[in-house]
Amino acid sequence: MTSYRVILHHTEEDYSVSCPGLPGCWSQGVTEEEALADIRAAIQEYVEAAEELARDRRS
Repeated sequence: MTSYRVILHHTEEDYSVSCPGLPGCWSQGVTEEEALADIRAAIQEYVEAAEELARDRRS
């Protein structure tokens, strides 16, 4: 599995997290743990969608 760097930012209300290596891939959570769990899911969905698009282009 590939590792991606994420940036976690604490706001006044919650935590936001983004993945600079995957443009537009971001999430948020009430706690740091929730935000990190959510970005893991977002990264997985992002990569799966990119792989599907790549397969469609080859077809």
